[in-house]
Amino acid sequence: MTSKNLPNYNDILSAADQIKDKAVVTPLLRCEHLSEKLSSDIYVKAECLQRVGAFKFRGAYNRLSRLSDDEKKRGVVAYSSGNHAQGVAASAKILGIKAIIVMPEDSPKMKLQNTKDFGAKVITYDRDNESREKIAEKISNEKGCVVVPSFEDFHIIAGQGTVALEAINQGREQGINFDLFVSPVGGGGLISGCSIAIKRLSPNTEIYGVEPTDFNDVQRSLESGKIENNPKASGSICDAILTVKPEPMTYEIMDENLSGVITVSDDETLVAMKYAWEKLKLVVEPGACVALAAVIHGKLNVKGKKICLVLSGGNVDEETFIRALST
Repeated sequence: MTSKNLPNYNDILSAADQIKDKAVVTPLLRCEHLSEKLSSDIYVKAECLQRVGAFKFRGAYNRLSRLSDDEKKRGVVAYSSGNHAQGVAASAKILGIKAIIVMPEDSPKMKLQNTKDFGAKVITYDRDNESREKIAEKISNEKGCVVVPSFEDFHIIAGQGTVALEAINQGREQGINFDLFVSPVGGGGLISGCSIAIKRLSPNTEIYGVEPTDFNDVQRSLESGKIENNPKASGSICDAILTVKPEPMTYEIMDENLSGVITVSDDETLVAMKYAWEKLKLVVEPGACVALAAVIHGKLNVKGKKICLVLSGGNVDEETFIRALST
């Protein structure tokens, strides 16, 4: 990596120390049925069991807890389709900070309500016709709030990297060294942070991201060698990982560390959600289930390999979950 402003392994260790009394050490679970079916050794890192129901709490708390006293008094403004929103809102409540969250009006109702329940003020916008970044910037300028991005932030990335830090160490405690690490990718904060930890702890592990078929901005960006935009901002059930494009920090880290990015359809994702419920007894939201979907549908060669899949969140609306179980 060439940039000096990117987090490193020590920053992820620091984040782990910063969040250790607040975040859940989520379980690493072996998928017995799928492992046998695919002649492999498949584990899931169940971040759907994290505080606020998603990995996003890790980065949000790491970021907010490092604000200066003056910044805490000014409050924060964040933008998110839901999981970062809840992570920021919950962290702000713990730390006694006022939070304003800019959320798409088509966000799952559960995510909107949970964010409000944590005490944050929610402002909705039209995902297709308005810019969440511009709205947050305007609020910041008017009220003096600190903007907390959903992924393009040093401490956010470092905090998300604690997912892999835990997973690799949990695997080793069970005598497992992973051949593959597969994670959902939206803006890239999670997989970027995780890749930094993995490259230090397990350099031979291949790292793959998974995106929705029609929202593969990271895949296209890594293939073209420059940041590519998605032509549209909505149109998939995987709301948690629908981003317009990667940003410079996450793009640079992903370009350096990822072995590749693959895609899955909404229908394939629904099948994986049903599988997670039936076989793992886990409720996983669509965008959080794409890594499992990729393996179930044969998008990666896993035969004879040891694999860690990140199930990154569990905040799914009732209607979508019923749709998955009816698949």
